[in-house]
Amino acid sequence: MLKLNDISKKFNPFTLNEVNIFEKFNLNVKKAEFVSIVGSNGPGKTTLLNLVSGNTFPDSGKIILAEKDITRSKEHVRARNIGRVFQDPSKGTAPEMTVAENLAIADNKGSMYGLSLGLNKKRLEYYRETLSQLGLKLEDRLDNKVGSLSGGQRQALALLICTMSPIDLLLLDEHTAALDPKTSESIMELTERIIKQKGITTLMVTHNLKFAVNYGTRILMMDKGKKIIDKADKDKQSVDISSLLKVFNEISIECGN
Repeated sequence: MLKLNDISKKFNPFTLNEVNIFEKFNLNVKKAEFVSIVGSNGPGKTTLLNLVSGNTFPDSGKIILAEKDITRSKEHVRARNIGRVFQDPSKGTAPEMTVAENLAIADNKGSMYGLSLGLNKKRLEYYRETLSQLGLKLEDRLDNKVGSLSGGQRQALALLICTMSPIDLLLLDEHTAALDPKTSESIMELTERIIKQKGITTLMVTHNLKFAVNYGTRILMMDKGKKIIDKADKDKQSVDISSLLKVFNEISIECGN
């Protein structure tokens, strides 16, 4: 489904601030695989998501998604097939628009239909049914502006918006980091439920080792642009927080953190 072949990426090349993030980096992600990505600060986790989403481009190498070369495709073009939920709950939704209007935009993604056509009675009922599955009572707030919602409600809505239309890949960029522990757990449960129901291939960057262990089908620990741990399926089940923490601490001490 997703292949990164021989990816190299430097920032500030030929300066005193040159940083070599990736050098001949390779990663293959199977269809419907849910990969949790962890690591110390600055090992390339978010850069990896930015490379895949088109927010930045590699210096060399290829990025293949669903058998298409997207290496030089612009971000807005990739957005037709890639959804992304950010750490900041204010991103991913339009705060001055209502919940219904936000859903209508997502509902009409890639089509020529106007917003007014998206807000017909049949679709509103569909939105209510869809929102009711979240268990956050958002189905009763279709006419409320998104900016009035709590952080957890906005993240749930952003997740729903990203996955309403069929996509090839979902990118989760520390999407629970700004939430309180209870809300974070609820959003993770919702995340896994949606991913399983729709069979979406997913990359999730997280600093929460518990979430990395408990959720997903594959775990990837990165450091200095390299894969330190890479375990999937049954091998992932043998990974626990203490073993991850041991490697994580070794990396942090080595980096001087």
